[in-house]
Amino acid sequence: MIPAASPASAASCAGTYTIVVGGTGDNNSTIFSGNVSQRVGYPAEPTGWGARQGTNELNRLVRDQRARCPYQHVKMLGYSLGAAVVHTWVSENWRTFQNVNAALIADPKRQGGPRGNGVSGEFYTYLVGAPLSGVDRNFGNIPVVSICTNDFVCDTQAPSGFPGYLWGGNHGAYSFNVDNYSDTGNGQWFDGVFMPW
Repeated sequence: MIPAASPASAASCAGTYTIVVGGTGDNNSTIFSGNVSQRVGYPAEPTGWGARQGTNELNRLVRDQRARCPYQHVKMLGYSLGAAVVHTWVSENWRTFQNVNAALIADPKRQGGPRGNGVSGEFYTYLVGAPLSGVDRNFGNIPVVSICTNDFVCDTQAPSGFPGYLWGGNHGAYSFNVDNYSDTGNGQWFDGVFMPW
């Protein structure tokens, strides 16, 4: 049983509501630091079921906060599997939810360009099931920043390859301080270069 996420009931309606989703094995999204309003608790296993549970919990927490604070800006950040969770939420909710942005760090659902797709675009990930399998940029009008730096998870053609992921590649070398990410960014940082969508 995954412990419940820390309660958001004490979260203020002032400023930005920053909600984070950790990657595989980070059931309580503890990798993030800085001004975090809410950490999503979910079974962080790299399966379609785990990603769906995370997406459902993210949806519940965000909508509960929005009901309390209807005009508050929401900033979502996800790392690796958590980026797939946030990616899925944005793809499913952009038509009905405004005043939100997302940062996807090492997103396995990243649609390729200039090199390869994220690992969710590989044929074998269809075995893990939706929503983890498949890649897209179905973000609608929600500002989304994707960050991928020589990382097999978000770019299967990364020079470091799968061995780089396993043995000290760039997969864990991102900034996890939420205060380093904008509320309005839109595009991708790819290997240290910003590119608009």
